[in-house]
This record gives sequence, C-alpha cells and structure tokens, in this order.
Amino acid sequence: MKFQAEIDVMPKKEILDPQGKAVTGSMKNLGLAEIQNVRIGKHVSLEIEADTQEAAENKVEQACKSLLANLIMESYSFTVTAV
Repeated sequence: MKFQAEIDVMPKKEILDPQGKAVTGSMKNLGLAEIQNVRIGKHVSLEIEADTQEAAENKVEQACKSLLANLIMESYSFTVTAV
C-alpha cells in the first residue's frame, strides 16, 4: 500500500529562532504589529510503500529521528494517510 506523510519540523520553544524574529520585526514595519512570536520551520511531504499504516508510521518516525529533524534543537509532528 502507498501512504502519504506530512511532516512538520519546528525549532524547540526554548531555542532562539532568528528567522522568526526577523519576520516578526518585519511584520511591525508592515503595519502588522498584531502578529507576534513568529516561528519558522520546515514542512516535508513524502510517500511511503508499506504493508500497514503502523509500518508506514514507524518508517516516518525513523526518518524523522535519523535525518529530517535535529532532535537537539527541533521537534516534529506528522500525519500518515493511505493514498
């Protein structure tokens, strides 16, 4: 079976996010001061060939832990759906 995974990787709350800070400052300059505490991360979309949903989720978990996220500085979340 084919599965689609949507993965979000974000800096941990306690880690400084210079990109987010720059965007937050730009929002003020654009007259959008109501927008605060911007955090910038990454989104990864991928397909997996697996026998079951659980097997696909395990593969995504492994990919996140070993390659897609730096666990010291980033956290991740994902969804896996059958295609």
